[in-house]
Amino acid sequence: VPNALVLFNPALVLAPLEGLDLQGFATRVPEERLGTAPRNLSPAHHVRRGAPPTIIFHGKADTTVPYATAEAFTRVMHAAGNRCELAGYDDQPHGFFNYGRQNGRYAETLAALDRFLVSLGYLAPSPVAAEPAAPAAATPTAPNILFLFADDQRADTIAAHGNPRIKTPHLDSLVRSGFSFRRNYIFGSNSGAVCVPSRAMLMTGKTWFALNTNTLAGEKLMPELFGENGYATFATGKWHNGQPSWLRAFQRGEAVMFGGMSDHTKVPVRDLGPDGKLTEQRVGEKFSTELFADAAIRFLERHDGRKPFFLYTAFTAPHDPRQPPPGFPANYASRPPLPPNFLPQLPFDNGAMNGGRDENLAAWPRTEAVIRDQLAEYYAMIEHLDAQIGRILAALRQTGRFDHTIIVYAADNGLALGSHGLLGKQSAFEHSMKVPLIFSGPGIPRGQSSQAFTYHHDIFPTLCEIAGLAAPPHLAGESLRPIWQGRREKIRDSVFLPYIQVQRAVRDERWKLICYPKINYLQLFDLQNDPDEMRNVHDDPAHAPHVARLLGLLREWQTKVGDKLEVPAASRPPALLDLTGKERKPDQWQPDWIVKKY
Repeated sequence: VPNALVLFNPALVLAPLEGLDLQGFATRVPEERLGTAPRNLSPAHHVRRGAPPTIIFHGKADTTVPYATAEAFTRVMHAAGNRCELAGYDDQPHGFFNYGRQNGRYAETLAALDRFLVSLGYLAPSPVAAEPAAPAAATPTAPNILFLFADDQRADTIAAHGNPRIKTPHLDSLVRSGFSFRRNYIFGSNSGAVCVPSRAMLMTGKTWFALNTNTLAGEKLMPELFGENGYATFATGKWHNGQPSWLRAFQRGEAVMFGGMSDHTKVPVRDLGPDGKLTEQRVGEKFSTELFADAAIRFLERHDGRKPFFLYTAFTAPHDPRQPPPGFPANYASRPPLPPNFLPQLPFDNGAMNGGRDENLAAWPRTEAVIRDQLAEYYAMIEHLDAQIGRILAALRQTGRFDHTIIVYAADNGLALGSHGLLGKQSAFEHSMKVPLIFSGPGIPRGQSSQAFTYHHDIFPTLCEIAGLAAPPHLAGESLRPIWQGRREKIRDSVFLPYIQVQRAVRDERWKLICYPKINYLQLFDLQNDPDEMRNVHDDPAHAPHVARLLGLLREWQTKVGDKLEVPAASRPPALLDLTGKERKPDQWQPDWIVKKY
């Protein structure tokens, strides 16, 4: 239970303060009345870092304790790195709570206080706390949101999550200061460009069966909702769902890349000009990760603090071309070992082998030398990404907003990079569907994690609950906050992983079933004893009950989300596939040195 100090009509500033003229203010109380010099008792002159979270309710027409003093106190608290929110009431004088008690001010204030306590984790959400705040009171009680989004990052590429081969000190710090969801998934994909539906589901809180993933037309978007409720919204980096949806979602932006990928040293970007229109496309002057980090830092440095912010930074790393900046490849000169589920080739056609760009980035069969080289470049890209995240977190601290900011770290999808003989993410295997998800900030337990099954579309309702906003109706996701508060152990008992019209998978705590409808092939994996999905035990008669149960569960998921694809009830051996010597199309995005090497 937190300590609480309630002050009625406090005089927050009793002595001269930089940027505040006290002439004519009733707060200039004489020393003889105070018994000491005003500065000695002035709250604003004794603020230190670590002060408890504070919320102030104040009438803007107060002449006894002017509203400007409350604003000044709030600035001092923010400068010290403390959380302080100011709820202003237009045209209300000193003591207005005592006049006209039927005017709804009590209920309004209690609702705002509830939202504040909910955002700190001190109070469970209630119908009152969950109501959308009125414009005048919405922004003061809300935390800032910093959303950091990686591109093509596997879940097993964070040192603090158990990978001793990679160096991610800043992501490790988020793990130590926050709460990790270790079984977080994307909800499959309706496209070989997996990042398109993944980002669409993140921004809408819905599955790809329920929306137009290319345009997001007709959907309420996460940053759009926050902007409507008093947030300053800003984006930099990748947006792969069309310019109209981006313009609807964000109020400001810099160095925005519309599209899927590019050479990291020649990123085509646009800014949102002061006229509300996108500028002409330009080529970024730095490596992509540094370019986007610079834009995020500039936003933090320029933000005036009058509103909470929603800052979305969508990196294009570690997506290929895997071209780490100078200095970083040296850290992985010894090259990471092969993944435990490495194969030279996937021995059957999973429906995503022909025409896929990702699978053409190395010849068949895959060799140990090529995969270890690509892993070294991939790890170097992630370490460089981690360094830029460190710069953003440092700027957040330097601007005094770190302790009042919810930080979310996630990635749009995983990647095979040699696992099962694959290179891309067009499969239902764990390495491609499972991705990092970390929350850190006020009210979130430090250094804890959960094995609950989660999806990206849970993030939207989670952030709404943290900020005290009502989530849009009919979302597929659910808030994850009850998990770290200890009120729920899990959100769902299983996950469904549908990939276009060629793969369907479902998993529970131990077992996973993957269906390949085009070839009537089924795989069953015991993830408890085979987490790398290497031993298909479908044909073992002892496991027939698991197959039947999972097929039923998969069909329940299909009914729930509106998936009409027929899945096979029985399995037959697939035709063997050998792509040795298969001609590959050159990839337009790869630098010459990568084309020559691979």
